[in-house]
Amino acid sequence: MNSYFRRQLTDYVEYHRDPWNCAMHVFGIVFLFLAAVLPLSLWSFTLFGVEVNAAVLAVLPVLFYWFLLDLALGAGIFCGAVALLSAASWIVSHVTTAGMWSLTAVLIVVGVASQTIGHQVFERRKPSMADHPTHLLLGPMFVMAKLFIAFGFRHDLASIIQPSQDSLSYSQ
Repeated sequence: MNSYFRRQLTDYVEYHRDPWNCAMHVFGIVFLFLAAVLPLSLWSFTLFGVEVNAAVLAVLPVLFYWFLLDLALGAGIFCGAVALLSAASWIVSHVTTAGMWSLTAVLIVVGVASQTIGHQVFERRKPSMADHPTHLLLGPMFVMAKLFIAFGFRHDLASIIQPSQDSLSYSQ
C-alpha cells in the first residue's frame, strides 16, 4: 500500500464509520458501476483482432489506477469488474435497447438513493466526495478492503478501516 492510498483511505474512512452506511455503499457502488457500463456495452468493435465493447475500454484506466493504489485490492476489483462487465454484456444481448435504458435509470436511482440514505440517515454527514472529489474512485477500494478484512486478509488495512476497541471506548 502506498502512502498516497493510505492518506486517501484514512480520509475516506472518516465519512464511512457506520456499518449500515457501508452496507448501503456496497449496493450503491455495484449498481452505479453496472449502470455506467450497461450503455457502453452496446458498442462493440474489433480491436487487434479481439471483439471488445466500449465498457471494457472505459473501465481499463480506472482499473489501472486501482492497481497502482494497491495491487491486491486492484486484483479483487478486477475480478468484480469482469463479473459486472460480463453481466452487462449478457443484459444488453437479452433485452431491448429501451429495456436496457430503463434498467440503467433504475440502477442509477437506486444506487444514488442507497448512498444518499447511507450518508443522511446512518452516517449523518455529507458524502466524502463533497470535500474530496477523488473519493469517487475510492469507494470500490474501500468496499474491497472491507471484504479482504472480513476474510482475514490485510491486517494493515484493518488498522485504518476498523477503529480499535480502545478508541471506541474513549469516544463513548
